[in-house]
This record gives sequence, structure tokens and C-alpha cells, in this order.
Amino acid sequence: MCGICGIFDIRNEHRVDKTVLCHMTDILSHRGPDQSECFIKDNLGLGFTRLSIIDLEGGMQPLFNEDDSVVLICNGEIFNYIELRTELISKGHKFKTNCDVEVIIHLYEEKGTEFLNDLNGQFALALFDFNKNEMVCARDYAGIAPFFYTVVDGVFVFASEIKAILKYPGTKREIDITGLDQVLTFPGPISPRTLIKDVSSLESGHYLSIKNNNIRNFEYWDLIYPKVGEIDYIQDEKYYIEKLDECINNAVKLRLRADVPVGFYVSGGLDSSIIASKIRQLSSSKELHSFSVDFTDKNISEAKYQRMMAEYVHSIHHEILFDFADIGKRLPNVIYHSECALKETYNTASLVLSEAVRNQGMKVVLTGEGADELFGGYVGYRFDKLRQQQRPNSPDLLHEIRLRQKVWGDENFIYEKNHYSYNQIKQGLYSEGINEIYDTSDCLEHHIINKERIRDVDVFHKRSYIDFKLRMCDHLLSDHGDRMAYANSIEARYPFLDKELIEFARIIPTGLKLNNLNEKYILKKVSENLVPREIKNRPKFAFVAPGSPDLLLQNVEYINDILSYDSIKRQGYFNPDTVETLKKQYTKPGFKLNVPYDNDFLIIVITFGLFLNEFNIQDFN
Repeated sequence: MCGICGIFDIRNEHRVDKTVLCHMTDILSHRGPDQSECFIKDNLGLGFTRLSIIDLEGGMQPLFNEDDSVVLICNGEIFNYIELRTELISKGHKFKTNCDVEVIIHLYEEKGTEFLNDLNGQFALALFDFNKNEMVCARDYAGIAPFFYTVVDGVFVFASEIKAILKYPGTKREIDITGLDQVLTFPGPISPRTLIKDVSSLESGHYLSIKNNNIRNFEYWDLIYPKVGEIDYIQDEKYYIEKLDECINNAVKLRLRADVPVGFYVSGGLDSSIIASKIRQLSSSKELHSFSVDFTDKNISEAKYQRMMAEYVHSIHHEILFDFADIGKRLPNVIYHSECALKETYNTASLVLSEAVRNQGMKVVLTGEGADELFGGYVGYRFDKLRQQQRPNSPDLLHEIRLRQKVWGDENFIYEKNHYSYNQIKQGLYSEGINEIYDTSDCLEHHIINKERIRDVDVFHKRSYIDFKLRMCDHLLSDHGDRMAYANSIEARYPFLDKELIEFARIIPTGLKLNNLNEKYILKKVSENLVPREIKNRPKFAFVAPGSPDLLLQNVEYINDILSYDSIKRQGYFNPDTVETLKKQYTKPGFKLNVPYDNDFLIIVITFGLFLNEFNIQDFN
């Protein structure tokens, strides 16, 4: 819906500079090109850029309560706002607009910070109570909307994107080495860390309370799976299928609420196809617009299934053909918006996709993200099942056993790789200077997840929880989702991340999610009358794009410069000799990376180099 930023002088010394605030706001104009506003009162400054979707004429922010004692800026959508508004009006609250997020102010008046539990949506917000001199900042339960913050000399600075925070004088432009190590180790950085030292990402399902020189962080929601044996699954399969279908139905219906046209992505897979079919059933629009990316490389093309689904729902289909050259051209812009080093290049395709939506004059698009993490769509869930059936002996390496116990609280749980041996590979890539501090910067020596949340739960739920936290929130919904959509002023909505749907998915028996080795079994059952049989029965096809070996063959000037021996040595983060070895290996005739299973180390080095250049980050000393 928009971009938000702000400055709060915690020490009450009236150090809010309007020029700085407006510069922070202006750099977020891609998130909200329709209107912008800078509000300053006492020790508070709020910046807002609007992408108008609901209440096109009257929904401008900041928004205030009846006596102007509470002010709000919010990026996102509250999908159950009509129901909440009706309830609040019955209690005597007076609304000034028809905007969805105005319910937040009145809920806060009713319930304080407990209001967060009533919201079904995607949001990042900052609310200030002048009577209490307290600021409340919150991020939605799934982490769809971003919220970054830092403190500079007693001033709390926040924004939807890090680039706005970097506009604030005195903000450090230094790499968080542990954040970089998270990128190399996991799908991406893990909140609260970012790649910038002292700039934090508010965790999903958390809020901050800032008052009396204190910043306190509270958790208000988490994906809490039942312990083994805690629930008696007395309902039959039919009940769960029908209930899930109802949840999906309601989730899509809520996300079609908009005063502008709504489009949708079709990837050719099961999840987006279910959403597309539901949109056809529920939308009042006579014209439906679907969007997909196809690759010139036929080995990764899904055009056959994308077109099949578009024809099935009778949508006006927009297909974007993407080739290797497009990746090199668009990668710098991707990193500018992602604000992070990446492990693959498919964000370039995501960027093109949102651009196509914008070119059709649309502002909102529905997508199928979230189902894989909740219903077992990745190969790791099947690997867990096979390991259980084979009942293997203890892992070979004692060090690996200890590491798994420390990180996951389970010596038998493997997440993506054996981290003990992988640590040695990472250290071979790092520079001598980084290796000197590796004992303290190794991300496995720092907090990853709340291990108590996965203690004594089914192994399926254990992986689902970790995927939800590490893969989805700070990667798929962040650099891949929010940032690539808003780069083109598009709001992406995620029906599978509806709050009620997630809460129900929590208690679906794992045998209905992974039935023997049949992944997403219950979703396939739901889809029987919604999608073509060919799509329902096709194996999971990972959405991948060409990697660094293909980029190297194109001889792109900026990539050659980033990977040059002198550049790598000067920056001081990676070992230039190792990079040279990788370049030779990746350019050998016939060399192929088995994406997404092999690590594309050079794409990390390339995108990290772009990140350093785009944001003028200092070299490692």
C-alpha cells in the first residue's frame, strides 16, 4: 500500500529535521507514487508515500483518532477491516475515512497493543500516542511487510526500506559480518539481522514499544505447532479437506477487496493455480488478468502449464519471455531494491513480472507463496520421511551431531546441508581478515530460531516452522516478494498466509500434508475440481533462473569488474584466490550447477559486490 519512515527523538531534544525526513520519504516514492506527506510534531517526524488501493480519495496518511491524540502510518492492508469497522462503530468510534487501516487507531483505543491480535492482513506500522509519549511499531504475523530501524545518537529512525534509513545523517555503512554469514548459510538474512551493522529488521509477529528512553521488543504471535500427542485427530479426511477449502475461499475473498483492479500470477504450479481458480469463482470483475514469466531455456520453461491454467480460468494472459541477457541487465536494479546479497537470480524474473502488472495499469496482484512451507512442498519434507523409514545410525561426524543439537535442538535434524563441513567451505571463500574473526561472526554461534517452539513436535512441523522463519519471512516474502513488487509500485497479496488459514493449517494432521511421499496431499485433494489434472499431478517444479555460470559467459563488464582479483582483494570480504578458482571452474565447457541444490557461490559474490557499490558500503579493514 505504501512506504513509511520516521524519526523519533527519544531524548526529547527536538532533533527532527524536516529536510532529512523528506529525503527519507522521497527515496521510498516507488512504494507509493500517488501521494506523499511529511508530518512533524514536537519530537516526532513521520513520512508517508501512498499507493492508493482502498478509499482512493480519502485514505491519505498520517491518520488520527477523534481528538488527534493518536497518529498512525501503516504500510499494508487490513483485510478484515469491514468486520472490525462495523464492530468499532457499534461501540461509538467515529471514522474520518473509508480506509482499511483506520481501524488500527480505534482498536488501539479499545485494547492497547492487544489490537494486533485482531488484525488479519499484511502490515508494518508506527503508531504514536501523544498522551503517553509512546511509539508502537509492529510487523504482521507472517512478516509480509518490512520494517527496519536503527538508533543514532538517541534518535529512533525507521523505514520500510534500508535505503531510507541510510539517508539519516550518522547512520553507519558497515557490513554486519554475521548477517553476511547468514546469507551464505541459509536462504537469506534472519531478522533481526540485516547486512548493515546496527540496522535491524523487526521480526514477524513482533512489536516495539518506545518510551522513556527504552526500546522494548515483544512477541505477539508465532506459528506454534502442537506437541506430539497433544491433539486427538478425531475428524476424518473429508472434514479437513472441506475446512481447508473454506479457509482458502475466505482468504481469496478478503484479498479481492480493493477499489482498483486485481490481477494474479500463474507459475504453472499447484498453489498459484488454486488461487487463480478461486479468483475466477469469487471475483465480480468481468475481465481477469493473469501474469507469468517464461524462459527461453526450455529446460526451465513452464509456459505449457501457465497457459493451460490461464485458459482454464478464461483470463487475459500476459506472458513475459525472459532470456539470460535480461538477468545481467536487471541485476543491479534488483540489488538496489532487495538491499541484500542473493543466492540466485530469479528476482530478476520477479521484477519483470511486477513490471508487466504495472504496465497493464494494475496495482494489486495475488500470488501463491506460503503453501510450500505450510503443506510440505519442498524436497526436505520427503527426505525427513525417508530418514525416518530407514532409521539410520547416528550421523558420521560427532561435530555435526553437536552442531545440530546446538542450532536445532535435535541431533538428527538436517536443514539443507551438513553445516560442520559447510563451515569449512565458507571459510575457504572468506578473506583472511574475516577468518580471523570467524569464531565470533559465524552465524551458527548466534540465535537462529526459538528452539522451544520445535521441541517435541513432529519432524514435519519442525521443518515447517524453520522454513516459515528462515525461508519464507526474510527471503521469499522480503527480497523476492515485497521488494520486487513494490519496485514497480505493485502490492502483492498472499491468500495462503491468511491468519485463519495458517491457524487451521497448524492442526491438520501431518499425514494429510505429506501422505507417504506425496507432498501437499490435502492441497491436491482441495484442487480436484479447481485445476486441470495435468497440473494437480505434476511433480513439484522449483522456480529457478540461470545462475552465475551463464552470466560469466555473457562477459558483462560490471560483473567482470566485481569479480576481478583487485576488486575482491580491495573490498576484503572474500578470498580473491578462491574467487579466481571458482571463475575457472564455472566457465569450463559443460559445467552446470544443479540449481537449486548446489550453492552458486559466485552469484553471492557478484550480488554482494553490487550491494557494496549501490549503497557505498565501506571495505572491510
